[in-house]
Amino acid sequence: MTPLLIVDGYNIIGQWEKAAKENWSFETSRDKLAHMLAEYAAFEGFEVVLVFDGLYSERLTRSCEKQGPLEIVFTRHGESADQYIERLADQTPRRRELLVATSDNVEQTVVLGRGATRIPARELIVRMSQSRKRQSGRIGDTRVKSFPVFERLPKDVRETLERMRLGKE
Repeated sequence: MTPLLIVDGYNIIGQWEKAAKENWSFETSRDKLAHMLAEYAAFEGFEVVLVFDGLYSERLTRSCEKQGPLEIVFTRHGESADQYIERLADQTPRRRELLVATSDNVEQTVVLGRGATRIPARELIVRMSQSRKRQSGRIGDTRVKSFPVFERLPKDVRETLERMRLGKE
């Protein structure tokens, strides 16, 4: 069974040093986080539910958007992300690995009591970054291995092609 990672979106954004340093808007931060989580989910084999708080919004209904292994949820007016996460954790079968990413101490305690593994916000950011580096390394390895014909070319032809690739010719 695919592990489920539930992410408290605004909590992660609040701990994301790069977002603060580069002064990203909430919309930009949400988009970048969703993109990173989609890559992370696909590479690591997780199903991810990214939850954003609608507690103080005017949104009358909850909205859900599916992007591959990533589901993005905006809670409705009056419903906090914590409430949604707790309910989802309760509905998740005990035999399924459940991870919850938040740095909210109360929420961490609640989800631990429901059998989930907690991941602090900064740790999730580090994990996503490390996963991306591993993914890039594997892609680089694949590229080299996928062109065995190149290795069979005469050395002068390989050098010429490499100069062309680098724009030096």
